[in-house]
Parts: sequence; C-alpha cells; structure tokens
Amino acid sequence: MIKEIKKDNLNIKVLEDRKLLGALAAERVYKQITELLKDEPYLNMIFAAAPSQNEFLSTLLEKNIDWSRINAFHMDEYIGLEADAPQGFGNFLRSRLFNKVKFRTVNYIDGTAVNPVQECERYESLLKQFPPHIVCMGIGENTHIAFNDPHVADFEDKLMVKVVDLDLACRQQQVNDGCFSTIDKVPEYAITLTIPTLFAGKYLFCMVPGQNKAKAVHNTVTQEIDEKFPSTILRRHQNANMFTDAESSIFL
Repeated sequence: MIKEIKKDNLNIKVLEDRKLLGALAAERVYKQITELLKDEPYLNMIFAAAPSQNEFLSTLLEKNIDWSRINAFHMDEYIGLEADAPQGFGNFLRSRLFNKVKFRTVNYIDGTAVNPVQECERYESLLKQFPPHIVCMGIGENTHIAFNDPHVADFEDKLMVKVVDLDLACRQQQVNDGCFSTIDKVPEYAITLTIPTLFAGKYLFCMVPGQNKAKAVHNTVTQEIDEKFPSTILRRHQNANMFTDAESSIFL
C-alpha cells in the first residue's frame, strides 16, 4: 500500500496497481463476509458490473467463502439490449462470478422487460425482503454510482429502483472501457438502484482503478457533498472503503 487517506468518514486506500488493489479489496470483503456470517444465517450482497471490478472479482473467487449463504444482486442494467448481449451487466457478472460458485440465490434485473417500471417494482420488493449487508461497487468517470448520473442523482430518492436516462459522459465511458465500439451503440436508458438503496448497505467497498478514473476520485474526495458529484455521498457512510491505484489517485 502506498498510503491511506481519510476524508470525512470515507477511508481511501492507495495501492501500486490494479492487481494489488483487487487483492486488498477482496481480502477486506472476505474478512467482512466471514465476520458477518458468524451471526447471520445468510448475507445479501450487491455487485457492480464493470471492467474496474475484474481484479477484485477474480481474487474474491479464490477465497474460502460459503457462497451458499449469500443472496446476490446487481446494481444496474441497460434497457433494450438483447438478453444474451455480453455488455449486459447481469451477463457480465454471470460469466465472472455468478456462474462460478453456488450462491443461495442470484437475482437479476431484467433489462428486456416489457414494462421497465414494473421490473423496478419487482426488484425493489426483493431488496426489501433481502436488505443489503455488503455493497461492492465502483465510481463512474462522471462520479456516478450505479447509474445515478449527476442529472438524476437524488440523495433522498423515495424510490429504491428506478428507470434513468444516461448522460453522454456515462455512455462515453462504456466506449472508453471497451464495452461498445461507438457511443451510438450504448443504450440511452437503464434500470438502476438508487443512491439511498446503495447507501443502505451496512458495508460499502468501492474499487476504482485506472487513469480514466483519476478526476472522479479527486472529485469524490475534494468536492462538496452534492448530487452534482454523486459519489461524494460515500463520505457520509459509517463503513465505506475506497480502493484506488497509483493511476486513479494521481491527483490526491
């Protein structure tokens, strides 16, 4: 580890590279899972789907975790992609995590649903039944968390899951990440867990590697806590840790 920083309640860890970031984040999540399972019959976990999570997810799979006691959720999904599209977030997590081990349950957001609002309501009912213990997330280049871009972010959102339109910076990030060849192929709408739903997790672990995230990390730490920079809300959570690397933390 290069250094540790604390801003308000948020603990920020700076590692040398993505691999070390993923290793430390996986170790900390593993320890938290182990600790919680001492008292809980099962845990509810929310996972992000993005290339930024690759090293973390692959290392987490190496841990001796009783996945049969974990209910898995993901935090957002495009609307309108084909059911088997590799860019779909459920498909991303299925290939990298959900199909690799035996979870208690895996709960997918259906981006192909005929009525997206009803799909939001269905997923909300599941989250009410299984409130999150641990949220494993990232931060977007525009500081979005899940698909809560600045223009739709609401720290007091009354909804748990909602339909949103994606801003240009968010859609361009999907091209920058190599998920889509051009921005016109990136869907304009998505279903997302809202900020209060993510914030309700007892423990938040945020993995943010790479030079494309340097400005977002800087804004998360230095800007006023405001919906114009959605990830700044992490600084109010009582148990939030952000893992960065030398590239993403260059402005800290």
